[in-house]
Amino acid sequence: MRKKIILASASERRREILGLTGLEFSIEESGVEEEMRAGMPHRRLARLLSRQKAAAVAAKEKDAIIIAADTFIIINGRYLGKAHDQAEARAMLRALSGRPHLVITGYTVMDSSNGRRISGSSETKVYFRRLGKEEIDSYIKTGEPIGKAGAYAIQGLGAALVKKIEGDFFNVVGLPLGALLMTLKKFGIRTL
Repeated sequence: MRKKIILASASERRREILGLTGLEFSIEESGVEEEMRAGMPHRRLARLLSRQKAAAVAAKEKDAIIIAADTFIIINGRYLGKAHDQAEARAMLRALSGRPHLVITGYTVMDSSNGRRISGSSETKVYFRRLGKEEIDSYIKTGEPIGKAGAYAIQGLGAALVKKIEGDFFNVVGLPLGALLMTLKKFGIRTL
């Protein structure tokens, strides 16, 4: 009998990406508050945050495979998490305008029955077009930037802000699917 698979995330985008695999899974929020630790190398921080989320759900689910992820943006050594309001979104979009930034996603797969876990991280470079004030204001009015890392959703209207990317598109959305599927194989979960 196959173990229950749980996605430890409230993100609709992560749910959609994992749904592409055909795997049956349930959703359980971790409840972990993301704390951006200044000075910690970004890939290490992303893995740590994903491990914390996986561990929080594993503490409640004793015989499941837990998948957790955390995504944030780095620009000029500064972390950008989720935009919580319009003012924060505006400041983030101004900072990203006309410049490249890195999107980092840490992910963890954990077997809650024995504590075995594998964590990894993925990095994608995204180049933004130069954005005018009206364009930023119009995008903010759509509501899409709120709750998104870096205040944009590349899979939505935010795609219009992007000039090009180098790396995994799914990573920018919030779940590096290729890397995750390779990790799931190590837990005996195959999709192909």
